[in-house]
Amino acid sequence: MTTSWREFEKDAPRIAEIFRRRHAATGNLCFLGTLRPDGFPRICPMEPRFFEDRLWLVGMPDTAKFRDLDRDPRFTLHTATVDTTVSDGDAKVWGTVENVQDPGLHARFADDLFADTGLDLRGQTFDRFLGARLVGASAVEVGDGHLDITMWREGGVETVVRKH
Repeated sequence: MTTSWREFEKDAPRIAEIFRRRHAATGNLCFLGTLRPDGFPRICPMEPRFFEDRLWLVGMPDTAKFRDLDRDPRFTLHTATVDTTVSDGDAKVWGTVENVQDPGLHARFADDLFADTGLDLRGQTFDRFLGARLVGASAVEVGDGHLDITMWREGGVETVVRKH
């Protein structure tokens, strides 16, 4: 079971590097895919955060995306891009979330968030503090006249398919 980002980086280093790079390049903006109550997909922008060796999906409480994840914990997270040639790569991860209710963790996270962004959530209670458990990922890179598609599934190793 891959739960930590460090474990994911060990199992899928190429995808993890592209995801981190693209995540940072967009100011942490990603697109979250969830399932609506009627089974249709929902895509929402969000800013997931890396903290204490894990990827966290936290945000404004009582939103449709979090109600979706309460009902069905499966998600996908795609790095944001506006470059149609994908010259800097592109990545997505998917898996499930678990709501981690640990006041000490929440306090450390809020302190880190404040130090990093100035957003002050210190002292607040997080009703949903969703830790990602990754089960799959993929990335694309374009270069030298080809497209590399890197794929990973939990329990396996990265594989690369090159298309010309």
